[in-house]
Amino acid sequence: MLDRSLQMSLNCPPYLLVRQRTLCYKRLNPVRSMPPSSVILHTDESGQFPESRKTCNPLIASLSSYDGPLLSAPNTVGILGGLSVDSTLNFLRKLVHLSKENEAKCMPFVVCSDPVLNRELSSLEMSSSSLCSRNEPSQSDHTRIVENLRSKRVFLKKSGAHCIVMPCHISHSWHDEVFKGCSVHSLHMAECVARELKEAGLKPLEAGSPLRIGVLATDATLKAGFYQEKLQIEGFEVVMPDKATMEHAVIPAIDALNRKDMEGARNLLRIALQVLLVRAVNTVIIASDDMRDVLPRDDPLLKKCIDPMDALARSTIKWAQQAADEGT
Repeated sequence: MLDRSLQMSLNCPPYLLVRQRTLCYKRLNPVRSMPPSSVILHTDESGQFPESRKTCNPLIASLSSYDGPLLSAPNTVGILGGLSVDSTLNFLRKLVHLSKENEAKCMPFVVCSDPVLNRELSSLEMSSSSLCSRNEPSQSDHTRIVENLRSKRVFLKKSGAHCIVMPCHISHSWHDEVFKGCSVHSLHMAECVARELKEAGLKPLEAGSPLRIGVLATDATLKAGFYQEKLQIEGFEVVMPDKATMEHAVIPAIDALNRKDMEGARNLLRIALQVLLVRAVNTVIIASDDMRDVLPRDDPLLKKCIDPMDALARSTIKWAQQAADEGT
């Protein structure tokens, strides 16, 4: 459940959703209707509020003529959703849950989730991770996605965000391009994971061997290489599925998942994880929300894996707490 610390949720241009009361989500998937307390405001492509010809709602009228940021707290976080709404909601739950664990108030945040961007990212990931379609995405596909992400970044900044995070693995393929020249702080999910692993003081499983970290992800995320880069900077040896494992376990697992064959997806994913674990890795980073959700929560293999979303949520909370302290 998201409590009253949920200041505002934006279902990005062309719609802005301002939440005024407590929100409850029974499950990740269904968003059946908006509560009566919600107000929908139309925005243009730049995220500004165009003047409305007819409006009887004072909140709409006041926000439509308001030129300043929607949130003004120095620890406001902007959340740029990506591949799916479910992953964005999952990240929000982590923020609220971990804030409560640390006995801290959840920071004010603005969420931007665009169904068009969801579809573009999903199509790109499926095209590179499917046995049926292995066509490489065109440069125009990448350019369109980067421009879309940048527009959302601008929107979040104008909304008052002082730090922007992307709870989406594939979006980090263009992290540097999206945030180039941006004055707002951003957190890179792979950097958050690598830093936490470095601070954990892990020891090699085999004497005289380097610290090995496994990475299990879709073909598109692995090809982007940002997890490998950030882990290697911290001194880790990165172990990824070999070609045979990708072709006979990982990609078929994703295809099985897309066909709703959960049993087949679980069996194939377990094989892929075991292949990495026998190569003496300390832990396996599951850099895919879909893969993470395939295995039941009590599966023993998950105890040897980490979810990058957890590291991103902890880093976000840490930044927000520091920003709040500096702002007081």
